[in-house]
Amino acid sequence: MRVASYNIRKALGIDRKRSPERILSVINGIGADVVLLQEADHRLGPRRAALPRSLIERESDYRVADLAVNEVSLGWHGNAILVRDGLTVTATERFDLPGLEPRGAVMAAVGGVHLVGTHLGLVRRSRQLQMQAILDHLGDRTETCLVGGDFNEWSRRAGFEPWADDLSLVTPGPSFHSARPVGRLDRFAHGPGLRVRSAGVEHHGAALRASDHLPVWCEASLEASGPPDASRR
Repeated sequence: MRVASYNIRKALGIDRKRSPERILSVINGIGADVVLLQEADHRLGPRRAALPRSLIERESDYRVADLAVNEVSLGWHGNAILVRDGLTVTATERFDLPGLEPRGAVMAAVGGVHLVGTHLGLVRRSRQLQMQAILDHLGDRTETCLVGGDFNEWSRRAGFEPWADDLSLVTPGPSFHSARPVGRLDRFAHGPGLRVRSAGVEHHGAALRASDHLPVWCEASLEASGPPDASRR
């Protein structure tokens, strides 16, 4: 399964142009089976989708996982999940996360993998509380989970202590700022029942302008044997 994570910044590019069409073209070019989105909804009012459902249905092979609590949002606390047509979503769930600012996570079960998308807080202590809350929500599902998103952690190694005993961290590479990527903010973490064989960052074409983050991706499977995990940091 190819999984992507993308902070789309409410479809606002670094050229100050708001273009959902450009964001969707980047997503289509990644070729992922599942896409975890952050900042997919506006923050104020009814939290309208920054990436309209009608555009997704018309211009892509994806459908939106059923995670929103109203008819105008794409997801929950800005987190949304796109799933390629033909794949079955067997369960969805929303997680409230603690911290100084409103945060959340979303989950969709696809092909036996529990995919979690999140945008962690700006303060490390809050992020660590949120990491622990994700584990608590998952429970036994941690074994086959793949968590992806904007983890907002600048350190290459520190800051992930709550996940150290349960999840393996995958860092595809620098993804922020898209104009000059130095921060490895966008990452994945997975349970022991999954194997990640490759990972990378999309750093060409419209992705260089569509958001201030570059999309990241990984290839994950439920296989129990094989070569060591790729890109583990």
